[in-house]
Formats: sequence, structure tokens, C-alpha cells
Amino acid sequence: MNAIPSSQAGEAMQPKAKFRPLAVNQIEVNGFFGPKLDITATKTAKLLFDRCIEARMLELVDPLLPNPGIVIPFQHNNTVTTQMFWDSDFGKSIETAAYALNRHRDGELEARVDEVIDAYGRLQAEDGYLNSWYLRIEPGKRWTNLRDRHELYNAGHLMEGAIAYYHATGKRKFLDIMCRYADCIDATFGPEDGKKKGYPGHPELELALIKLGRVTGEQRYLDLAKFFVDARGQAPNYFDEEAYARGEKPEDFHFSTLEYCQAHKPVREQREVVGHAVRAAYLYAGMADVATEFSDASLDPALEALWAHLTERNLYVTGGFGPSKENEGLTYDYDLPNDSAYAETCAAVALVFWSSRMLGRAPDARYADVMERALYNNVLSGLSDDGTHFFYDNPLESHGHHHRWRWHRCPCCPPNAARLIASIGTYFYGLSEDEVALHLYCDNKAEMAVAGSRLTLTQKTRYPADGLIALDVAPETPTRFTLSLRVPAWAKGYSLTLNGEKLDASPEKGYIRLQRLWQAGDRLVLELDMQPQLLYAHAHVAADQGRAALLRGPFVYCIEGVDHAAPLNSYLLKDGCTISTTSIETWPDTVALSINALVEKQKDDALYGEEPPMREGANLMAIPYYLWDNRAPGEMLVWLRREA
Repeated sequence: MNAIPSSQAGEAMQPKAKFRPLAVNQIEVNGFFGPKLDITATKTAKLLFDRCIEARMLELVDPLLPNPGIVIPFQHNNTVTTQMFWDSDFGKSIETAAYALNRHRDGELEARVDEVIDAYGRLQAEDGYLNSWYLRIEPGKRWTNLRDRHELYNAGHLMEGAIAYYHATGKRKFLDIMCRYADCIDATFGPEDGKKKGYPGHPELELALIKLGRVTGEQRYLDLAKFFVDARGQAPNYFDEEAYARGEKPEDFHFSTLEYCQAHKPVREQREVVGHAVRAAYLYAGMADVATEFSDASLDPALEALWAHLTERNLYVTGGFGPSKENEGLTYDYDLPNDSAYAETCAAVALVFWSSRMLGRAPDARYADVMERALYNNVLSGLSDDGTHFFYDNPLESHGHHHRWRWHRCPCCPPNAARLIASIGTYFYGLSEDEVALHLYCDNKAEMAVAGSRLTLTQKTRYPADGLIALDVAPETPTRFTLSLRVPAWAKGYSLTLNGEKLDASPEKGYIRLQRLWQAGDRLVLELDMQPQLLYAHAHVAADQGRAALLRGPFVYCIEGVDHAAPLNSYLLKDGCTISTTSIETWPDTVALSINALVEKQKDDALYGEEPPMREGANLMAIPYYLWDNRAPGEMLVWLRREA
């Protein structure tokens, strides 16, 4: 197979990351996300381990335990069983536990994590290789099917778990185990002669290697991440060559096309989001990481085109994407059905990752707005209010039969949503040498260093209940730097004061950028207009024609059958209808919406008739979409009919 040119492998570029997130231990999260972190830390993190062990995952990992054999049957032409992905589930669960321990120290949870880490230490091969499936079920077959079997994907999630656990506890054992595995992968893959030119069938390792390079200072890990991005889709295609080596024909691939795993062409030539949604967004996040870390502008045209293709033609109003259950991904432009929407929770999580990494070079509200929309709607809906049940797919309409799972045969979403929520503070800020960007608003206190000075930023706010955000700026010594505040696209107006004096500053790419000599005692107050509004879909989105959605701040709203007497599709909105804020008994601190509407009523029980139904006044109660299916089972609807 062709070697990747050395200039593409990263040898000619010096890494230079501009904006990076804060570490989880630099931020004290309160406000809206505070209770959600507490539930994740005290309940969800523990039950993830309970359910992983109940599913027999530890038996597969620990060589001291009897080998469970094949627990979950093969699928996809006997190519794959989701049991092959179990290492990733443990990796994400360990990562969630690490963030939980940062929030609430828990000796019992820490001991359980250490037990699993010890098992991985016993499992690891002498050369550093570490994969429970290939070490205990199919030994001798490592690196033979990167396309389908998640081998490198699993490695990435284990690495991210190890990094998080090191940050939370200071314990290096798991980090050292995963560095040995990274060294094994680095000795196996790369542009050098004699190394495999393969790359992950399911991207994720790219993100982990960037993190690992940053935490260890090892340039090799950063270069390997760049190699995996650069090698993807090069001719001859590695996945085709790999299939021939297994005695298979590439055309027999269960999903028919390498668009499924975004390996159909080199990444710099890709312009449309195709295939499996989670794989796609993980890949694009890795591309953005590499572009930032290596100042590699050659990735920009692809990233910009992919972003536009997703957000302008294929993104659900809730921030989810991928309408199809068949490929868990994309179909064709403007195909956004509601009741059959797949919109996998993991895809929204991956979109948050991609969005945050697109902010790595400069503040740009295009990315932060999408990050916020996906987070507050499609991601949060993936976890029940009590932190115990999970959505895998997230439709925008339900006839009363779609509910959260206790677990799933492919339990990727529970720990993925949990690890994101548990680390949510790391998405609030972007930090460069001389600038701090505020991407997301939430009551919190953050410690960092900028322009050579220690800095404490304290947000005081009820956001998203209202749009008033007070920001106390406290550098250790008077320091000149830039502070950038996002003005979301949904805000129809805003005001800003500094120490009580009004500022007439205009946003640049959606951020108000304030450069000055800051000193302790400085206070900024930003107020965002959070009036409820109606949204209308593009005319090409057939499912939403003649309908409107409700938005207030970062939340998309829905109506549920539990609050209404008639079938939900019986209600109609008038353009310009009165929408007011209210409260709801179940969640007294949540802003609900009350809407003046109409309801259609049948004159008789005939299936068809010549007379139109009667219409009369009605009131609708709408709640944030993420809260649906937490009360009595029933209908749910996001896109409401409009009066003709």
C-alpha cells in the first residue's frame, strides 16, 4: 500500500494549538448543570459499572475469571457482535467515574474502577496490545478487520478513560497501561516502511491520541493522530486491501459502501456528510483537532464544507442528525422525518465534540450555537431526569410507545451521554495565550492562567431560566487580555455593561471581544433577550411543512399527551400566536411555555367525511424537549401544525 507523504504525516509542521478547553478540575459547576452533575456522580456513574458487570464485561476482561465466550450473537453477515465493543463501554464508564470522583470523592466507586483497571493490567500483552475480544475470544487475529470490529475505537475510549482518571485521582497505573498500548499502536501503524497504513473503521482514537499527546507531552501520539486522519481513504483503499487479505470481496461489505465509515475518499476531498452519523462526527472532530494542533489549514475547506452540509441541510432542530435506523446515519439532503427519526444520542454527543474542536482556532458562534443546541436538547434527552434510563434514538414525535432503555445490547449511548454531562464544565471556555472565550453560560467558578497571570472567572446566572449573566473578572494582578462573550443567534437583542457602564460593542462572528487591562473587581453583565419564538423548516423538509417548532433560549420545546386532552396532532398554532412563560408542577424551576392555540374536534366517528372538523380555542403547555418521557407514557410532538 502507498505510504503517506511525510509532509502529510506531520513531520514538516510544528504543533500549535490556539484555544484549548479547561480541565475538569479547573471549574466548579453550579446552576442548571450542577444538579445534573450530582445525579451523574452519585447515581449514574455507579449504575454504569453495575450494568457493565451484569452484562458480563468484566468476565471478558479479567483473565482470572472464566472466559464467558460469545455472549452476544454475531450480526451483519456474521461479521460483528457488539460484544467486540465492550472495551469502549468500560472506557467511557471509567471516564464518567473519573469526572464523578472529581465532583464527589467516593471510595467505593474508586475501588470499583481500580478493580477494572487491575483486570486490564493483567490482560495486557507483553508488547502492550490490549483488546479483550482479540486476547480472549479470537487470539491471533488482531489488526485483521479494522473496518468492522472497532479495535482502534476501543483503544481510544480506554485512553480517554485513563486520561480522565489520572486527572481526577493522580493515579498513573491506567495511564501507563494505555501509554504502552499507544506505543504498540504507534509501532504498528504509520507512514514508515514496514508499518500498516490502516486507520480506525470507527474514528475515535484520533481524539484520544491528541489528548494523550497533550497530557504526556509525547509528540509521537500527536503525529499518530495526524497519520490516521491523513491516511484515511487514500488509494489503494486499506479496507479493500484488508478484505482481500481475509479472503473476502470488498463489495460484500454489509453496508455496501465505504461512505458508511467515511473512507470512500481522502478526508481533504470530502465535502458531504455521509454514512454512519457517530463515525462521521468523531472523524470531523479528529480532523478539527489535527487542524488546530498542527496549524494545518489544508483541512479547512473540507471542514467548512462538511459543517455547512450538515447544519444547512441535515440537522434536526434538536441538534440531532442521522435519520435512518438502517445505517444509523445519513440518507439524502432534507430527509428529516420526525416519528422515525433515529438521531442517535451518541451522534449528538459527537457533534458537541466536533463543535467544540471547531472552536479551537478562534471564537465563532456558528459552532458554539450548534454545540449548545445539540447539548441542551438531543444530548440531555438521552438521560432520564433521575439518571437511570437512556434513549438510544431520539424521535421528534412519539405515539406513546417510545421510551428510555434500562440498558441496550449496544450500550454505547449511556456512558457517552454521562461522560459528556459529567465533564460539561470543560465546554464552557476556550483559552489561548491572551484570550478567554465564553462559549456556554452557566453558573460556575473557573480558575486559569492567561497572559502570564492567574485568573478567576465567576459566572452568576440562572441561565437558561433567564438571560442575565454576571461575570466577575479577578486576575491576580492587573492584566491585559481579551475576553470574548458569545451572543447566540437565537437572541434577538442583548445589552452589556462593564462596572455599571453600558458598552456599545458589536459581536464579531457572534462574540463580543473586549480587550483591556482587566483587574480584580471588574464585573461584566450580559443580558440576552430570551423571548419565545416560532421556527419554520425549509420548504424541502417535507415532514415539517405546515408546521412550526417552539424555541426559547437554547431549548427546543415539545408538547406531551400527559398535559393535553386531545390527540396532539389535533392542535394548531397561529402564526404570531401569544406565547408566555409559565411553570409546571413536576419541575417548578423549569420554564414551560403556555401557547394560545386551536384544537380540531370531529363532528362524528366517521373515518372520512365531507365536512371539515370544528375548531375551537385551546391552550397548549410545552416543556423543554429533553424532559419528555419522564412522566406518564403518552404522545410527544415537536413540530406543531399551523392554522391554514
